This record gives sequence, structure tokens and C-alpha cells, in this order.
Amino acid sequence: MRQTRRDVLDAVGPRLRELRRRRGLTLAELAERTGVNQSTLSRLEGGARKPTLELLLPLAEVYAVPLDDLVGAPRTGDPRIHPRPVVRDGMTYVPLSSPGGVAAHKLVIPPRPGAEPELKTHEGFEWVYVISGRLHLVLGDRDLVLKAGEAAEFDTHLPHWLGADGDRPVELLVLFGRQGERAHLKARTVGTP
Repeated sequence: MRQTRRDVLDAVGPRLRELRRRRGLTLAELAERTGVNQSTLSRLEGGARKPTLELLLPLAEVYAVPLDDLVGAPRTGDPRIHPRPVVRDGMTYVPLSSPGGVAAHKLVIPPRPGAEPELKTHEGFEWVYVISGRLHLVLGDRDLVLKAGEAAEFDTHLPHWLGADGDRPVELLVLFGRQGERAHLKARTVGTP
């Protein structure tokens, strides 16, 4: 059965309320983060206020989801991501996720013999997994080398630098959260069911 425009609009408020509750936010906190009046947010969630682009854009930004997720627009077309590599500062980035939320990409760093680490800081949280090669990772005053199969996670406010260790490129899987989202993985220890 095909949804009418009215059905879609009526479902936005409850969807927004559920999303806010799952994120553990109060209306006051959400108002502060979006710049939208608390009363307006309450009326929007209750269905007394029509959803507009002006109201939905800051909510999508705070929740780090596409607008389609807020209005329940059906997903159509091919769900596969067609990566287009980007080369920046000699490194090749291959996107593995759609924009919004935690970004995933494959990163290939070529060897740069004699290159001095240039530590940088920025907003976010990063998780790296070495696919092949060896990663030279500098975190603050710590100098680490990770080999294939090893991973690291760190707050990107900490000065950091990534490079290939040795004369071979290093390939990484990188998850990056702009708002500091962390990749939570559950691992069983040996002997636990």
C-alpha cells in the first residue's frame, strides 16, 4: 500500500521523538544544540508543527543522519557504494560509506623515506585497522608501529600523524567520527561463550 504525503508528514514527529530519546537528549539539550526553540521542537515531535527544511536540517546535523531518515523516505536504487578514490597529500582515500555519521574509508599511504612527521589536531575520533604493510603512528609523544591485523583508536584532539613504516605502502581501514563518535566493538575473550 502506497503512503500518502499526509502519512509521511504525520510519521515525522514520532520518528523525531524516538530518535531524540535513543540519543538520550532532552528537549532543552536538543534546543541548545540545534538553535531551534524548545517549544517548536516539542510541537514538531507532537505533530502540531509541520516539518520544514529549516527545522529538519539542524536536526539531521545533530543526529548525523541523512534527511531521508528523518522523514522516512523510502530507500530506492542501488544500496551499494561506488567509491571514487581521492588523492590528498600523496595519500589515497577510498570512501566506504555515505556522508553523515561515522565516515569509513580505506586509506593507502605510500612510503616517504626521510619524511618528518607533521602532527595535526582536529575535531573527532579515529579508529584505524592495518590491512597490509606497517603503520608508523605518532600520538602526542608516543611513537608506535602497527603491523597488519593491529588496530588503534584515539581522540583526534591529540596531536597525531600517520605514515608508512619502511619501503612499502600501508593500507588501512579508517573510521572517523566528526563529533567524536567511537566505534564500539564487542569481542569475546577466550573461554567466554
